[in-house]
Amino acid sequence: MVAGSTCAPCLADPPRHDGIAAATLYNDASRNLVLAFKHGCRLGLAKLMAQLMAARLAGESRSEWLIVPVPLHRWRLWRRGYNQAAVLAQELARLTGGNLAIDALERRKPTAALGGLGRLARRRELSGAIRLAERRKDRVRGQSILLVDDVLTSGATSDACVSALKRGGASRVVVTCFARVLDEALDVT
Repeated sequence: MVAGSTCAPCLADPPRHDGIAAATLYNDASRNLVLAFKHGCRLGLAKLMAQLMAARLAGESRSEWLIVPVPLHRWRLWRRGYNQAAVLAQELARLTGGNLAIDALERRKPTAALGGLGRLARRRELSGAIRLAERRKDRVRGQSILLVDDVLTSGATSDACVSALKRGGASRVVVTCFARVLDEALDVT
């Protein structure tokens, strides 16, 4: 895809975000890295993943970003031991000089794992689940936000986050992720 172009899904259903910067497409290789990082406690992969993500932000004024990770519900955080998006956000802040707001968003209610759910089911599951933290409203208002996640699948989670940030007065929200699922890029045989 050419930088600055709009993908087919975004043309069909215009997004709330102001752009996506993905390091790579979701495929077998990126899936293995994500699973090792997310579920295998291979936190050392965060530096490499964040470097690849930062490379996609080359045209942006990096130090002006407020870097916000997609939140995990506290029960999932306790089970896993870390929020993979927050680990990536910390690395991106270190690499770019952007400001980190690790607790700007809150996941108010636990949600089921979204894998295997369709776009509509994902949106329903996330309805009312994510909000802007009351104590961070002043920090978000008027800011350009870099929303960080490991994988962008249907966009339901990022849409919920972007909506919360924009309701809180964010001027711009760009989503960055390590891997992006694009159905049209999958090898269909």
